[in-house]
Amino acid sequence: MRSPFRAVLVLAALATTTTLGGCLAGPHQVRRTVDDMDQRQYVDTPRLNGVLWIVPLWPALWASAFVCDFLVTDPYAFWFGDMWDGRGTGFEHSQPEWTDGRMQSLMLDNTRWTRVVHR
Repeated sequence: MRSPFRAVLVLAALATTTTLGGCLAGPHQVRRTVDDMDQRQYVDTPRLNGVLWIVPLWPALWASAFVCDFLVTDPYAFWFGDMWDGRGTGFEHSQPEWTDGRMQSLMLDNTRWTRVVHR
C-alpha cells in the first residue's frame, strides 16, 4: 500500500516544477551565453567550431543550457521580476572582434539575407 505522504510529496514536487519550471519565457541567459561562446569559437577558429558541432559538444551544451534555463534562470527572471513590473529582461550579447566579415541580425533595419559585410 502506498503512503499518503508520498503522494502529497509527489504532487508538491510536480506543482513546484510546473509553476517554476513551466515558464518557457525569459531571457534565456545560459542558452544565449552558450550561443555567444559558439559565435566566438566560430570567429576565432571556424574549423574547430565545425568539429565541435560534429562531435557533438555544442548540441550537448545547448541541451544542458536549455534545462538550466527552463528550471532556474527563466522562472527566476519571470516570477521574481518581469511578471510584476510588466517589462522583460534583456540579454546583452558579447561582441567578438570579427576578423573576416560579419552578418547582421535579421531584426535590424536594412539587413539583407545572408549578406556578409567585410572590413
